[in-house]
Amino acid sequence: METRKIEVPVMADLFSRGEKPEYLFWVGCAGAFDDRYKKVVRAFAKILSYLNVSYAVLGKEETCTGDPARRAGNEMLFQMQALQVIETFKMYEVTKIITICPHCFNTFKNEYPDLGGNYEVTNYLQFLNRYIDDGKLKIDKKSLKNISVTYHDPCYLGRANDIYDEPREILKKLTGNFVEMHRNRSFALCCGAGGGQMFKEAEKGDKEVFIERTEDALKTEAKVIATACPFCMTMITDGLKYKNKEEDIKNLDIAELIAQSLEL
Repeated sequence: METRKIEVPVMADLFSRGEKPEYLFWVGCAGAFDDRYKKVVRAFAKILSYLNVSYAVLGKEETCTGDPARRAGNEMLFQMQALQVIETFKMYEVTKIITICPHCFNTFKNEYPDLGGNYEVTNYLQFLNRYIDDGKLKIDKKSLKNISVTYHDPCYLGRANDIYDEPREILKKLTGNFVEMHRNRSFALCCGAGGGQMFKEAEKGDKEVFIERTEDALKTEAKVIATACPFCMTMITDGLKYKNKEEDIKNLDIAELIAQSLEL
């Protein structure tokens, strides 16, 4: 099937023409640099285009929110990066932000206000579920009708921001066979990458967290593990490789599943 090509609007280009989009789509470091997660960004951008949403990205002007620096304990670097981003937002009069990374979402929503950055921040799953509820985004079960799907709760969506229902509502509309892991919602296990752990060597112990969490997913016997975070995707994918299951079980982001159902 031919992939649908789209033109992603860039904030500087729109402003040069006197146009101001409703939303800033914050791509994030993983979406910009990680080859696997670039596919998730493309999928979500195609959905935005399909819905005719007024949005733009910062492109080369986008930098890191500072989240990894703060999680690793470098408060000064976090504040430097955050203030730089806030200045960029002021320049483009940004008021509404859509994020696909829960870490970026949490930082914008809960940590930037302390530095004077106050925005309406929406995670892409909240955004998509709202469009589904409004009837503007119609998805059906034909692509996943007979395929079992489980969902891994990202810490910065779930425990940090209480976003549990939206991903499940979307997945239940996409598949007739949604199955929960034994540890789910507020009791879900971290993928092992949060709190800066993504960027450091594993500590001593009997088993790495990502292996334990992958085993939770495998116990459901689901054919698709749905994720909603770049860190979670990396760790679950690594876990499937560790268990030699990457050929049998797919790890896909919810945006990819929706784009697949819409044949975008």
